[in-house]
Amino acid sequence: MPQKKYTEIYRSLKTKIENGEYEFQEMLPSENQLILTYGCSRNTIRRAISALVIEGYVQTMQGKGVRNIFRPALQTSFTIGGIESFKESALRNHQIPKTQVLCFTEITADEKIAGRTGFPVDSQLYYIQRLHYLDGKALILNHNYFLKNIAVNLTKEIAEGSIYEYLENELHISIVTSKRVMTVEKMTEIDEKYLHLGDYNCLAVVSSQTFNSDGVMFEYTQSRHRPDYFRFQDNAVRRKAME
Repeated sequence: MPQKKYTEIYRSLKTKIENGEYEFQEMLPSENQLILTYGCSRNTIRRAISALVIEGYVQTMQGKGVRNIFRPALQTSFTIGGIESFKESALRNHQIPKTQVLCFTEITADEKIAGRTGFPVDSQLYYIQRLHYLDGKALILNHNYFLKNIAVNLTKEIAEGSIYEYLENELHISIVTSKRVMTVEKMTEIDEKYLHLGDYNCLAVVSSQTFNSDGVMFEYTQSRHRPDYFRFQDNAVRRKAME
């Protein structure tokens, strides 16, 4: 399956970069070498490299190749960047993740939920509240909504691990893009109860709508972050430089 192959190559190269197999500023193997290594087409390699460019891991240099420009993020922060699960981000930063499911239920979207999430009225959804810990400290309270006809047979046990792993590896769903809005909001009673905010009375809130390869929005999530452990990281590319 081309989509799966491209994802495998992207993750393989990303892991090698993060583990230091390619040093900062070092050139990656040539396109022809990568084709031989992974046994795939030139287009598949280029798709994987393009994904790494978007995430700020590498820079393509016309006539020269692909250079590693990755620098590890501070490991005391939870970084919002590319489409990455909580578990993936924690392990990448060599931290110990834990997820506690506070609520797992099935609901039908009414007008209020539809207006907040973007799902059509009467959509059948899983609604999940999850508390995420890093190295034993509660840092993120997630409110997740998943389309039942996409995330079929989702369970509390799966939600305690990695929902994205289940979607990609078991259901073979391609997670393609996510639209995000970031705000600062006053804490609620449930935030105060679970996140132990101390002197803080506000949180960093990331609301995201995530789409699969068919263009279907299958997830809406509101992530409520402790502000002292939150950092936004973006990798911007000036369009003119790509032309």
